[in-house]
Amino acid sequence: MISLLRTLAIWTLIALWGAAVLPAHAQADPPLVGPAFAFVSAEQDALYLYDVGTGFTRRLAPTTGWLNVWGFVEGGCRVVYTAASTPTAPARLYSVRLDGSDPRLLVQFNDLPPDQWGVWEPQPSPDGAQIAFVLLRAASTGEYTYTHHLAVIPASGGVPVLYSRTGDEHEPEWSPDSRWITYMSYSGRVPGADPASTAVPTPEGQPVNPTGLLHEADLWVVSADGSTKYRLTDFPVGSVRAPRWSPDGYLVSFVYSPTPNNEMFFMIGAAEGALPTPLSAGTSLILDTTWFPDSTALLASARGLQSVAENVLWRVPLVGAAESDASRVLADVPYADYPRFSADGGWLTFRTEYGLGLADVRSAAWSLLDMPAGNMPPVWTPAAFAGERACG
Repeated sequence: MISLLRTLAIWTLIALWGAAVLPAHAQADPPLVGPAFAFVSAEQDALYLYDVGTGFTRRLAPTTGWLNVWGFVEGGCRVVYTAASTPTAPARLYSVRLDGSDPRLLVQFNDLPPDQWGVWEPQPSPDGAQIAFVLLRAASTGEYTYTHHLAVIPASGGVPVLYSRTGDEHEPEWSPDSRWITYMSYSGRVPGADPASTAVPTPEGQPVNPTGLLHEADLWVVSADGSTKYRLTDFPVGSVRAPRWSPDGYLVSFVYSPTPNNEMFFMIGAAEGALPTPLSAGTSLILDTTWFPDSTALLASARGLQSVAENVLWRVPLVGAAESDASRVLADVPYADYPRFSADGGWLTFRTEYGLGLADVRSAAWSLLDMPAGNMPPVWTPAAFAGERACG
């Protein structure tokens, strides 16, 4: 009897010791099979991966600071994110493996001290070869004022190449074939008597007070190697934002604001000299847009469209006007924004009241996922993702 009790005690100690030395990630954590998407918590202290194939959620905290997630590289095997020491500090760009290991700093920039430059809006190219982003550079000391420059690096990291130097460029967006980047570039305009007019030019040599200028944006396009660049829109007044390439690569949608907070759906052919086409007759507040996978319409989150006060999802056709021809999508989803389709088009994720929803596109059935509240658009693994086991 004593021998039996001693044997049981020894095995109990072995079991307890073994549990104590097991690594923290040794819990049931199945490999991702895909498709999967990443998002950041509302607290911005962790990244989360949700795998549709297994229904599993994985939490990653590869570096400290305020985190934002932007996409994937290496065929979906690494997550691209930024981290900053405070919400207002300039961020650094990293990639990390799907299990949270091997975080890599991607941008090497020695032209300024470390606290005087940062990275924002990184966008991996669809082929995974490059990352376009906005390089922030301090224009003064003390209370820093930053200039914003479109820059590109290889997906593996390196010294950024600046593709434009006006100092006020934003929102890079890759074409589906990874050959082109469209982006916003701001310039100043002397206001006239009303928002739709411009003042008569000042006499030559007479300076204009920069604080009195209206800063408005148009769209530009640059080739992936930086050799070719052209202006895509040229509105005499008003401003554009949120460029989105159609999945077939022929069109670019965008939001046009004739005056602040009054916005219209627009599209334009992805070619120099193309003419913009309005998809709205009036204005509303447009929170976000993406394309349907077949390039036949926009999926948008808008407020005030067709007299619907809250922001909901709409299918905006490419013919007609959204005020009369747009139709509700997932009409029972309240306060929806950030719609994003999976690479295969079979799934749609979105934010609803800071929670994350997932819809099966074929059945239109959706559910609210049991995950932390988030405040960034979810980003899906690319079409090349063959599951975590294929990542090696």
